[in-house]
Amino acid sequence: MDKLRLRFKKTGRAVYISHLDLMQTMQRAFSRAGYELKYSEGFNPHPQISIALPLSVGTASLCEIMDFKLKEEADISEIPARLTAALPEGIEVTDCYEPQRKAAELKYLKVAGIFEYDERDAERMAEALRDFYSAGEIVISKKTKRGIGETDIKPAIREIGFEAKDKAVEMEAVISAQEPTLNPELLAEALRQLAPDIAPDFAKFTRLESYDKNMEIYR
Repeated sequence: MDKLRLRFKKTGRAVYISHLDLMQTMQRAFSRAGYELKYSEGFNPHPQISIALPLSVGTASLCEIMDFKLKEEADISEIPARLTAALPEGIEVTDCYEPQRKAAELKYLKVAGIFEYDERDAERMAEALRDFYSAGEIVISKKTKRGIGETDIKPAIREIGFEAKDKAVEMEAVISAQEPTLNPELLAEALRQLAPDIAPDFAKFTRLESYDKNMEIYR
């Protein structure tokens, strides 16, 4: 059977499942749902299943992409419900279809964030955050394969906005998913490094949608 693609959500307690554990969970779900994954050939065969952009532990998503191959033909319309029934709470398969784009064509992610402040005024923080991210460059220290290096994350931020709500600031941004890759957690890390007076006491992020280079929804 040709390659198929899933879109799925990872929310609630499921955000604390690591990428490795998620892959194992997905493989078990296929088996429990009555589907047999196709395996690669060679000395070390492995199931042909892959996730486009692995999530960091603690980050939620409404738009995860996973490609896979089955050994036998299956009714695509039945796959989401059958897999969801075999998955733990917080992981829900929303769609299954034949891929329309290559993985390399996934360029941008829309992400939402909540920046929580225990003592500081949210309106004042939102204004300060807008000023901070309007800078021409945002250079932070970041761990790389070669050690600690400096990286300007500003070019990877296509757009970003902040709105105060209660004791928190809601963020919505469009960031680069690949070449370069920007982990949304670095948006908060930049504040901790460069502007600790406006860094949140707690921050959490959710992927909302994925796009190609023309800002068309990636499928």
